[in-house]
Amino acid sequence: MIEAVDLTQAIMLIIIGFLAGGINTFAGGGSNLSLPALMMIGLPADIANATNRVAIFMQSLTATHGYYVNDKLDKASIKNIIMPILLGGLLGAVVASYLAVEVLKPLLLATMVAVSFWVVFKSDTNNSTDKSVNCTDSKLGFITTFFAGFYGGFIQAGVGFVLIAVFVGVLKYDLLKANALKIVAALLFTTVSLIVFIFRDQIAWLAGIYLAIGSILGAMVSVRLSIDIKPKTLKVLVLIMTIVASIAALLS
Repeated sequence: MIEAVDLTQAIMLIIIGFLAGGINTFAGGGSNLSLPALMMIGLPADIANATNRVAIFMQSLTATHGYYVNDKLDKASIKNIIMPILLGGLLGAVVASYLAVEVLKPLLLATMVAVSFWVVFKSDTNNSTDKSVNCTDSKLGFITTFFAGFYGGFIQAGVGFVLIAVFVGVLKYDLLKANALKIVAALLFTTVSLIVFIFRDQIAWLAGIYLAIGSILGAMVSVRLSIDIKPKTLKVLVLIMTIVASIAALLS
């Protein structure tokens, strides 16, 4: 699907993409900027939801590479989440691709606000990586990680908060590791989601590419800033972005 985008809209999408890519790399909630922007240029909610994944995929790929070359990714942790994230992401994308637009829009708002408030009260910076939970051995770990993947494949908006909540609150990773791991998780479920949405011809490619250009640049800047960030500073940023994302969701 190719939708016309004029120069003003293209510039707006690149700027919004830059902001969203940076916010998503730091914590989450960037889609609360990019989704309304896509709908502002005339895309229906379902097409905007699908098109947004082009930018998410590119920013996640960029950020994953950035964390990898700076030795901030733990291979064992990645292996731990691959299966439930992929399965959840695939199912979530299939459900979203067939769900009626009038149902999708209120669901996006309600889940975003609920998850934002949950993360505010539940996230913890003091978990030890030595006590991390293996998804293979823990039903709760597998189910919650699967749900996080489903949520990401289904709606995407605010999924960074969901992933951090699961990785910190259930799998017991420290916040710094969870923040890097959430980028890999986003790359995993966005890959399968894109395949579903491409098959369903629900992506407005031109808008998605402009948004992705900004997202790549935003992710590159945020990776550099977040590599040596202190846990307490990251905690504050997560809380601030949670509040801002909730307000954005209420106003959109």
